[in-house]
Amino acid sequence: MKVGIAGYGVVGKTRHASIQKNTSYKVVAISEINLKAQRDIPSDIDIFDDYHDLISKGEIDIIFISLPNKFASDAVSLSLKNGLHVFCEKPPAKTLDELIKVQKIYKKCSNLKLMYGFNHRFHLSVEEAKTIIDSNSFGKIINLKGVYGKSQMISFNQTDWRTKREESGGGILLDQGIHMLDLIRYLSGESFSQIFSFIDNAFWNFDVEDNAYVLMKSANGVVAQLHSSATQWRHMFNLEITLQQGSLVLGGLLTGSKSYGDETLKIISSNPKKDKGVPMETTSEYYQDVSWDNEIKYFSNRLENNLIIERGSIDDAIETMRLVEKIYKADPLWKKKYYS
Repeated sequence: MKVGIAGYGVVGKTRHASIQKNTSYKVVAISEINLKAQRDIPSDIDIFDDYHDLISKGEIDIIFISLPNKFASDAVSLSLKNGLHVFCEKPPAKTLDELIKVQKIYKKCSNLKLMYGFNHRFHLSVEEAKTIIDSNSFGKIINLKGVYGKSQMISFNQTDWRTKREESGGGILLDQGIHMLDLIRYLSGESFSQIFSFIDNAFWNFDVEDNAYVLMKSANGVVAQLHSSATQWRHMFNLEITLQQGSLVLGGLLTGSKSYGDETLKIISSNPKKDKGVPMETTSEYYQDVSWDNEIKYFSNRLENNLIIERGSIDDAIETMRLVEKIYKADPLWKKKYYS
């Protein structure tokens, strides 16, 4: 299988290395508009300045899309129409409407695979937490509380498109908080119908949010809280899941920036009648970020064995984008300013 990569920034390079390491696929073509980034492309790979040319002229079977938000849905749609299997990074589109149009196209392509890159699902701490939750050994989930934040809107010396609504579609919630929303959905299995939010851009003063404060409740009574922030001076990833007989606390995250601290899973076993607020506690530590590799392995396995994409499917992407849009519109002032 021959692979093309659309966009050769930090993520495109990461995917390239993981494809080489974990599959028998051969990367034969890459599109990248930035001349400096083009110089990083190996000499035996065809280079295109534009993703349209990569899709129409590149002799490829699979495309990995790591483009700015404004191009994502168009690149996926064109790829599907040209008979390519597609792996696309998050966020899957600028808006829910864009993604629904992609879904309509994909429904006509039953022979193709489409997966969206939510690599946080494949972190070892998350996979262990999911196993514990699904085993029901601690009972049902009562609530979830997540904080995911960094200190600015732009990192890795990237351009400023993430700060422009016309190009990005949203700010820190759509760019980074979407990972936490996806994990909340994935780990709880819940669909959240009641949503309250405060969306704010008062610090960095861009026309996209730098903070989103969210409170949600599902029909089953599960409550989830989220703070997605670009004013978190000490970078933070923390997700606490409270169950009937204990808690799971995902703390820290192994990332390329190494700024979120050590990745751990704290397992708290509680019996309030006996432990009097001092429950038993164990902590697992993780020293390797295998999420990128395991996600690629999952995608290639689904493709080679013609299996349904269950983690990162178009349906997953639709539901998470629907949640993002509901959160934006749950703040009356934000809705009036940007959605009226």
